[in-house]
Amino acid sequence: MIEPIVLNATVPDSLSGARLDQIAAELFNGFSRSRLQKWIKDGDLLVDGKSCRPRDKLFGGEQLTVRTELEPEGEWSPEAIDLDIIYEDDEILIINKPPGLVVHPAAGNYQGTLLNGLLHHLPDNEHIPRAGIVHRLDKDTSGLMVVAKTLGAHQSLIKQLQARTVSREYLAIVQGHMTGGGTVDKAMGRHPQARTKMAVVDHAGKEAITHYRVVERFPGHTYIRVKLETGRTHQIRVHMASIGYSLVGDVTYGGRLKLPKGASFELHDALRAFKRQALHATRLALVHPASGELMEWQTPPPKDFDELLTAIRVDAAGRQ
Repeated sequence: MIEPIVLNATVPDSLSGARLDQIAAELFNGFSRSRLQKWIKDGDLLVDGKSCRPRDKLFGGEQLTVRTELEPEGEWSPEAIDLDIIYEDDEILIINKPPGLVVHPAAGNYQGTLLNGLLHHLPDNEHIPRAGIVHRLDKDTSGLMVVAKTLGAHQSLIKQLQARTVSREYLAIVQGHMTGGGTVDKAMGRHPQARTKMAVVDHAGKEAITHYRVVERFPGHTYIRVKLETGRTHQIRVHMASIGYSLVGDVTYGGRLKLPKGASFELHDALRAFKRQALHATRLALVHPASGELMEWQTPPPKDFDELLTAIRVDAAGRQ
């Protein structure tokens, strides 16, 4: 069944001078840019009731209106993938994603993704943008994700993410001995040279704020709890590396493996064996799209994370 959809938004003054397709991607960010551009070209996305081109610039205050039918977004195939479902009702699904699972099909990963598994579990989600996925975790990050099962739930969750009322907390192991917690408030954007990477940037970046506090300190590492205020791509990884405490196992932003001086051979082996960033989405809280109830879920880190943390603790105890 093809679902009808009606969307409305006012262009804020902060986006004055930007192209219509860029503004639409910012205001309706639950939908892909290619889908939004098609709506603009087909006359389904109007500016003050009139058709415009994707490249036309707006100046703030205009009313954007979308009236269309939501067809399946991509040629994605359902696959029987085991999903660790923490909670499910008629509106939402909470999943504990394992490390190594890609969330969304892309070049090199068109099959075997979380989205493929969702379409097998929820066939009707083919009509919801990105099969109901409203936020992502990196392939090698584990933990909690929320998925919308209806278009109404999708829009509610997108608005909550934009309003920063969805609470997301992570556990991480970083390199170095922290003296205390703090906040990283540094704008982020695409890396100027390596376009597949993100970076802290001085110009044309988006606001990015990360709060962190120390859980345990060790001679060469620190176990921390991180809370996101914004949700930029690779935000925790980039922010922690920018202050000199890159995540263990993060070769993209932390560089080559660092073995702490005086560490045991057992810890050296554990660090070499850990082939991903030590990051787990441990807590998720949001307002239920239908009931309005504040709901919360928590999940402990997976086995590989726990084993690494144990090795670090044993090494620290042996130095005393």
